[in-house]
Amino acid sequence: MKWGLPLGVVIVGMFMTVLDTNIVNVAIPTMQGQFGASPDNIQWIATAYTLCLGVVVPTSAWLGEQLGLRRTYLIALVLFSLFSALCGTATSLNTMIVYRILQAIPGGVIPVTCLTILYRMVPPAKFGAAMGLYGLGIVFAPGVGPTLGGYLVEYVDWRLIFYINVPIGILGAIAAMIVLPKFPATPGRSFDVPGFLCIAAACFALLLAVSEGQQWGWTSYPVLILVAGGFNLLALFVVIELQVKQPLLTLRTFSYWPFVNSLLLMAIVYTGLFASLYFVPLFLQNVQGITAWNTGLTIMPQALAMAVLTPIAGRLFDKIGARYLVMAGMAINGIGTLMMVQINIDMSRPAILLRLMISGAGLALCFMPIMTGGMSSLPPDIASAGSAMTTLVQRVTAAIGLAAITALTTVQQAQLFANRSALLQASGANADPRITQMQSHGPSGLIPLFDQLQARVITQSYSNAFLVVGVCVLAATPLAYFLPKKGPSPGGDIAPVEI
Repeated sequence: MKWGLPLGVVIVGMFMTVLDTNIVNVAIPTMQGQFGASPDNIQWIATAYTLCLGVVVPTSAWLGEQLGLRRTYLIALVLFSLFSALCGTATSLNTMIVYRILQAIPGGVIPVTCLTILYRMVPPAKFGAAMGLYGLGIVFAPGVGPTLGGYLVEYVDWRLIFYINVPIGILGAIAAMIVLPKFPATPGRSFDVPGFLCIAAACFALLLAVSEGQQWGWTSYPVLILVAGGFNLLALFVVIELQVKQPLLTLRTFSYWPFVNSLLLMAIVYTGLFASLYFVPLFLQNVQGITAWNTGLTIMPQALAMAVLTPIAGRLFDKIGARYLVMAGMAINGIGTLMMVQINIDMSRPAILLRLMISGAGLALCFMPIMTGGMSSLPPDIASAGSAMTTLVQRVTAAIGLAAITALTTVQQAQLFANRSALLQASGANADPRITQMQSHGPSGLIPLFDQLQARVITQSYSNAFLVVGVCVLAATPLAYFLPKKGPSPGGDIAPVEI
């Protein structure tokens, strides 16, 4: 298997970038205390990174053509390690935000380059197995991030979540120089400046709107203007790309229905994954009061289940294709997510763990076959554009979908709290004697009741969120029938060596 070792090197880079998108979230409360930042400002550590990713990803395919895929990967990996080290040295919020923006530049290039290298390097007959291994960097990293981050923050130092990238990145770069094949650069295509400005501004506007929508108000003028501007810029981008001779992202990818279908399915299941990884830790820490480290240990079995089943799903894809494998995986994932609707403040950790493992198993069976089925339908000459489009959809839809679900839970919490508070009679003939007794201890006597009510309201809103996600996954499952049973040959042998 000549491509096995090079694939392992590519997986390292992919794993680092995906891990970094969520491991930082665990350390944000600690950084807030050290930097003396407000809750609104500290979130820009994550928001700035996400915004920059959305701007950089569309340029990745062009960079790979200009510099060659291996050279692009090496440069991006070294820069990612360097900027990670800078993040670890940050002494203020402003410097951390600047370093995170710098880190996001290579962080947006690496996934597109990795996927294009895989597409060019792996023989068609082994594409599913290779994508199954590659998927470890996509589905396993988000699960292991809270565990690793929780341990480092709780028992060592939060700065290690950045420093740990440095030795891994350096070793990965050395290995890439030794084992990665060389791919010829094709520097003839000019850079599509108008197209880049439109897609970059559109992604920035939409991601900023969903990142700040809860703070600014979803119906506020800034959010509405950003959303309207983002969609109009996307429409202008389509017009420009259809007119220019050398587009930044060829829209021919959208003429292949299996690829478009895979993007729709991927957006739904990826949003479900990030919703689970967002709400479950919040529930465990804010409602049940367990530490970040123990929260990570609760999530870890889900990540392990995905790590075991994702390569198996890749091999099954080579044998039976995407259609029925994705349908089965999405059904299992939807059922596991709907089981999380039973979440309550007294639910045991083993019960939560079981539901997460079922959901994760379904996700592992369907996610990489979805991506593989879509990518395998594209001709080799537009593979890099398909890689960029796939990565862009993953990043943007996960952010938008999670923001929409979070907004839903916020509205639900306000309504549920008002409804339940109205049921509690604090005075009069029908007053609950327990409330009367609590009031006798002064205002502080009602604090336990308030905490209990708040915990139940939060839990109910999360339950409703899992209901929405589960129904969406199951409702989208029939779309998997339109994926190819066996995709066309994706690419071919390793490309010629650069001179």
